[in-house]
Amino acid sequence: QVQLVESGGGQVQPGGSLRLSCAASGFAWNEYTIGWFRQAPEKGREGVSFSSSPLHGRTYYTDSVKGRFTSARDNANNMLSLQMDSLKPEDTAVSYCAENRFSQAWPPPEWGVDYWGKGTLVTVSS
Repeated sequence: QVQLVESGGGQVQPGGSLRLSCAASGFAWNEYTIGWFRQAPEKGREGVSFSSSPLHGRTYYTDSVKGRFTSARDNANNMLSLQMDSLKPEDTAVSYCAENRFSQAWPPPEWGVDYWGKGTLVTVSS
């Protein structure tokens, strides 16, 4: 049974930091791209950051988070983390951990995701 379990969301003031974690089980972790999507209120889901399989060794960040977010993939423990610094109100969203299985595109599109976590809410507000 595939499981992706997110943790680390919460509320923080603008300029603050949060660290999201995704614990994965039930699939061949090293074979797939793992990443984060987020969905802000009344907006569509967007890809935020992706970490390819160790074979390819690529990391992607969407433009709006470059220089502020840092992804780390722990292949020994099937964990993916996202350190989010200098948070802005526009970062407020539900963040989802996702496993891409169906798409070879980089970054992977939403339709390429096979499994999703349940999501964790990130709120940036003063």
